[in-house]
Amino acid sequence: MEAVWALVPCCVLWACGTLAIVLLGAAHRLGLFYQLLHQVDKSSSRHGGESVAAVLRAHGVRFIFTLVGGHISPLLVAAEKLGIRVVDTRQEATAVFAADAVARLSGTVGVAAVTAGPGLTNTVTAVKNAQMAQSPVLLLGGAASSLLKGRGPLQGIDQMALFRPLCKFCASVRRVRDIIPTLRAALAAAQSGTPGPVFVELPIDVLYPYFLVQRELMPSKAPQSLMGKLVSWYLQNHLANLFAGAWEPQPEGPLPLNIPQASSQQVQRCVELVSRAKKPLLLLGSQALLPPTPAESLRAAVESLGIPCFLGGMARGLLGQDSPLHIRQNRRDALKEADVVILAGAVCDFRLSYGRILNRSSKIIAINRDREQLLLNSDLFWKPQEAVQGDVGSFLLRLVEGLQGQTWNQDWIEQLQEADRKKEQANREKASVPTTHHLNPLWVLELVEKTLPDNSVLVVDGGDFVGSAAYLVRPRGPLCWLDPGAFGTLGVGGGFALGAKLCRPDAEVWVLFGDGAVGYSIIEFDTFVRHKIPVIAVVGNDACWTQISREQVPIFGSNVACGLTYTDYHVVAKGLGSQGFLLSRENEENAAEVLHTAQQWCRKGQPVLINVLIGKSDFRDGSISM
Repeated sequence: MEAVWALVPCCVLWACGTLAIVLLGAAHRLGLFYQLLHQVDKSSSRHGGESVAAVLRAHGVRFIFTLVGGHISPLLVAAEKLGIRVVDTRQEATAVFAADAVARLSGTVGVAAVTAGPGLTNTVTAVKNAQMAQSPVLLLGGAASSLLKGRGPLQGIDQMALFRPLCKFCASVRRVRDIIPTLRAALAAAQSGTPGPVFVELPIDVLYPYFLVQRELMPSKAPQSLMGKLVSWYLQNHLANLFAGAWEPQPEGPLPLNIPQASSQQVQRCVELVSRAKKPLLLLGSQALLPPTPAESLRAAVESLGIPCFLGGMARGLLGQDSPLHIRQNRRDALKEADVVILAGAVCDFRLSYGRILNRSSKIIAINRDREQLLLNSDLFWKPQEAVQGDVGSFLLRLVEGLQGQTWNQDWIEQLQEADRKKEQANREKASVPTTHHLNPLWVLELVEKTLPDNSVLVVDGGDFVGSAAYLVRPRGPLCWLDPGAFGTLGVGGGFALGAKLCRPDAEVWVLFGDGAVGYSIIEFDTFVRHKIPVIAVVGNDACWTQISREQVPIFGSNVACGLTYTDYHVVAKGLGSQGFLLSRENEENAAEVLHTAQQWCRKGQPVLINVLIGKSDFRDGSISM
């Protein structure tokens, strides 16, 4: 008994000590709470959307593409007040596609803002397309109030889990004062290293003003119970922390970018390899057109280098319409004969048959910012002599400097040019053969080629019709060709055309649609009309998903799910306020006039859709669509 009593003072002391620590902690937290409350201007009408807009303006952002939602209204209104043009589309994926086009053509970050839940899930395909095309896109997503996460709010899902696999950088902003540093970090990440999309989640309570958040968060009457008072205290503390330091000055401008560069030793080794070549070949991919190297500087470098080249992705059009160095046909045959091949941003994926079409005796120089892309399939079908992880454009400028005065066997260049001429003559002959029904698609594309002005930008969205266009229609200059990229996404046309026309208001923007692909974005002709975006769309309408049907029918004997109808797409465009024309065998003799009339309407500020009824061609027999 005495031993038990002996323990009492110790227990009392322990209990008192614990209580004292708790009280001291509570007092400290209470002090912090009142300090936070003191920092918050409760009467201010300022809101987090203003911080978002300020950062975007400081980074030179000129456009935000969106489909409006209550979660993101503050940032859209603030952006408009700061002179950033807000362009609303009819589908969220279109907003991201438009931002993607701006990123590619402007060399900056394209920005899209969409509301929570289904607004964000609707962007997933477009974000993945940007990831695979290595486009620096900032996606801003609304979200439910941070206190309500996981409690079943409207459109409340785990958005971060969706975008982490798709984006280089993902962050959810928890306090108003964190908006600016988070966005600066996101914008830098989008452009550094291998560019790509980034995602910033903005819960509704960091975007709206204090008084509105307080009204929604706090009970309308003072609670009487102890539990009610504790809950009220917790909410007040949360609110104070949410807005504390919200309007303290912070730097808003760009952070330094991290762009990998080849070492001097790597460049020198490549100079020596290329200098010994007899039949060198250059394959340029989209990465070559990334900043910091201007497109015109890259063009001058490639022309100075004097090596025949194939252009793919955003590199199409780099050398203009009629450069003697640009080889367009017979790439497989050329690669078999080349003794040195420079893969400048070109990747050994399905587009190069995973590397199988490279000659094993050729010396391969590969340059890419991304190490995985740089060495893709090198363990199976090809081996690089030099693998350079670095910026492609900067590398080529340094390579040219090291090879000054070097010339190449003119017979090799003339051999490739002659093969080009023969192939193009064969294409012209195919274009002149009438099809059984409607117009020959190759003839239509040749007509488009003859009609395009020097200041045109080409957007392509489709399968068979667009696949043919890649051989027959020539971009007029650098950064004048927009295709989906490695993901092969259908539905990019409306968004790409929107972004392209806003970036290049003086250019004539043409969209070449397949009749399957146009179904994804024809509603965006409403967007073109409302925002006065004059573009010209040419729809190759053969009432079929032809790229699939071409393989499915001979292999499996069925056209199931491939058949469409000769829909009056031009009438749909008219119903949305655009101009629409039908081109068929009945008015074939006036085909050129129809295209010129479309150009005249475009110059007046009217978007135009030309619905061209086309027949079947064997031009792409044997092409693989999987």
